[in-house]
Amino acid sequence: MERVVIVSARIGAGHDGAAKELARYWGKRGSGTEIVDFLDLLPVRLGRLLCSAYHRQLQVAPGSWDWLLGALGSPSPAAVARGVAGLAAANLARAIDGTDLVVSTYPLATLAAGRLKAQGRMSQPLVSYLTDPSVHRLCVSPWADLTVAPNEIAAEQARALGAVRTEVWPPLVAPDFRPVAGGAERARLRLAYGLPADRALALVVSGSWGVGEVERTVADLRADGVAEPVVVCGRNDALRDRLAEAGVRHVFGWVDTMADLMRACDLVVQNAGGLTTSEALATGLPVLTYRCLPGHGRVNSAVLDRAGTVPWVRSPEALAGAVRTALHRESVPEPVPELVPEPVPVPRIEVAG
Repeated sequence: MERVVIVSARIGAGHDGAAKELARYWGKRGSGTEIVDFLDLLPVRLGRLLCSAYHRQLQVAPGSWDWLLGALGSPSPAAVARGVAGLAAANLARAIDGTDLVVSTYPLATLAAGRLKAQGRMSQPLVSYLTDPSVHRLCVSPWADLTVAPNEIAAEQARALGAVRTEVWPPLVAPDFRPVAGGAERARLRLAYGLPADRALALVVSGSWGVGEVERTVADLRADGVAEPVVVCGRNDALRDRLAEAGVRHVFGWVDTMADLMRACDLVVQNAGGLTTSEALATGLPVLTYRCLPGHGRVNSAVLDRAGTVPWVRSPEALAGAVRTALHRESVPEPVPELVPEPVPVPRIEVAG
């Protein structure tokens, strides 16, 4: 039996969500799969500190993420990031020992695996699976045997950054994310979640950490009044409490049944453009990007807008028109071909020599 190790990281939900679906994908094809968290491969408590620092940065100084991502594209800061990744190399080598294929869904894991291959300590093929619509320099390693991109724009970016072999695969999402079966199912789901049956509903999501300008987004939607906001705060309990105190009627914390909640609503308003976008499009919902996160949120939004997949709404004045346009489509469009949940055949990755 082929053994596949998928290296992810618990920074947000996008990397882990992709890893879970990749494990499901290869498992259905008879491979033995294991998911390893890259942060646990770092020495001492460095992984925990790295995750906490990123989370705190998005909460306290989100604008600095723009600066940091830009800086990491320069030689010296990028070398520091590669050095941090290299600290996990020895533990990664042990984690992948005896396996047939290594798949990375996290940039630093890709860099660590690339270092092992460069040093001749890793013979297994390496697949770098890009989880965002846009590509940062640190996501690409010339040592990856295959770089998987979610759309052609990302594939072009990866090639320009030195990816040797690049292919576009539709992003994998859980099979629960499917279009609503009809009015009866939507009515049942709205009843189950305590949602109004006679209002257009905009599902506001901001990742597993509930970061960004969520309260301002909700206020803008309420001021317009076309669609009532239904807010998912993830693990941000403080945000949930503030919204409830402000009189927002439909506020949720962490939701394990996001696919059902999406089918209960009419559109999704998001701020980062990653996994949630793929899930919403697979569910047949229109998606808008609004008050996007700095850094990866902005570059993802630009790519999705350029591709014609998800409009990037840049002002409160434009939000009202965008919501109306999304709600008054004559029919629900088919999911965008580059973001459908059906996987494509995965080619066997051979190692030269």
